[in-house]
Amino acid sequence: MTIAIVIVLIISSLGLIATVLLQSGKSAGLSGSITGAGEQFFGKAAKGKDALFAKFGVAFAVLFLLSSLGLTIFMK
Repeated sequence: MTIAIVIVLIISSLGLIATVLLQSGKSAGLSGSITGAGEQFFGKAAKGKDALFAKFGVAFAVLFLLSSLGLTIFMK
């Protein structure tokens, strides 16, 4: 059982790293800081692949959390 949890933990950690690295940056220099304040105020929604990567990132983070907690429980 612990081997399966370790495999899920490794896959979820690699997936989480990949989704974070593939997301585009939120700011790009001075122009990013000016438009970033406007986006926070008016609430611009993420579109396209950034929204998809954000959903995958949340899924991999939850899977990572649950597998690490499960590994901790089974190791005792």
